[in-house]
Amino acid sequence: MTNLCFLFLLLLPHFNLVKSQLELNYYSKSCPKAEEIIREQVTQLYHKHGNTAVSWVRNLFHDCIVKSCDASLLLATVPNGVVSEQASGRSFGMRNFKYVNSIKSAIEEQCPLTVSCADIVALSARDGIVLLGGPSIEMKTGRKDSKESYANLVEDLIPNHNDSISSVLSRFQDIGIDVEATVALLGAHSVGRVHCINLVHRLYPTVDETLDPTHAEYLKRRCPTPNPDPKDVLYSRNDLKTPMIIDNNYYKNILQHKGLLTVDEELATDPRTAPYVRKMANDNQYFNQQFSRAILLLSENNPLTGDQGQIRKDCRYLNTN
Repeated sequence: MTNLCFLFLLLLPHFNLVKSQLELNYYSKSCPKAEEIIREQVTQLYHKHGNTAVSWVRNLFHDCIVKSCDASLLLATVPNGVVSEQASGRSFGMRNFKYVNSIKSAIEEQCPLTVSCADIVALSARDGIVLLGGPSIEMKTGRKDSKESYANLVEDLIPNHNDSISSVLSRFQDIGIDVEATVALLGAHSVGRVHCINLVHRLYPTVDETLDPTHAEYLKRRCPTPNPDPKDVLYSRNDLKTPMIIDNNYYKNILQHKGLLTVDEELATDPRTAPYVRKMANDNQYFNQQFSRAILLLSENNPLTGDQGQIRKDCRYLNTN
């Protein structure tokens, strides 16, 4: 037993090595204005296209939950080569990828081949959260970019819109995010919207009995057919009161059975998550604290560091040399 304990102590530093290689102000010497440039770009884009801030938050989730926070999400499909993760049905409704290139170009002009696309994903999410009225988060950097896409894993690793709460909790637990942090992370739905194609099963042929009847009537007006065309932009927002602010209204809504997705309803009623939902609904400061913690846990999921990855010149394509 003593020998096993000694061996564990020897190995322990290696378990924490990847996370410890991320650090605050990683680019302070190699590109001192990196975070400032990203913040300026994110702010400019927000004032031109407010929905970009929401896209940055969703990008972080979709990138980090698939293997690693490594910008694999940003890779474009290349004939006889890369298949983009964006082609998956799990990426339905995602947009504004072209503006990531604007941020990357501004960085490359100042510091060529220095700042990773993975860090741009993380920092743009951090700055987008602030613009959406959410908390200010101190985020570490030093991630490298993946040398491959994981398109074949997306369907297995990203929860579906209407997976059960048990499935969602299990998936987040797999990447080190506990129940309380998962509840907080789902609070990002407060600035999200759900396309009708992903919620009509709760309205037709009969209304889901767990859904507030008055809200169901509103949703039927938003989604008037049980077979919406995926190409049509038909959707409902999760939060009708503060649709572009990250706050605790999401939790107030789901406690009133006004959640759009199955997971929203189950989040408010499952005994594992309901206490946190009630607490967040009653205390926005507590929600902000837990949301910040959850974002950090997510953004530090298994990052590539050192020589494990590369720094792409263009976030859409692997470097050719």
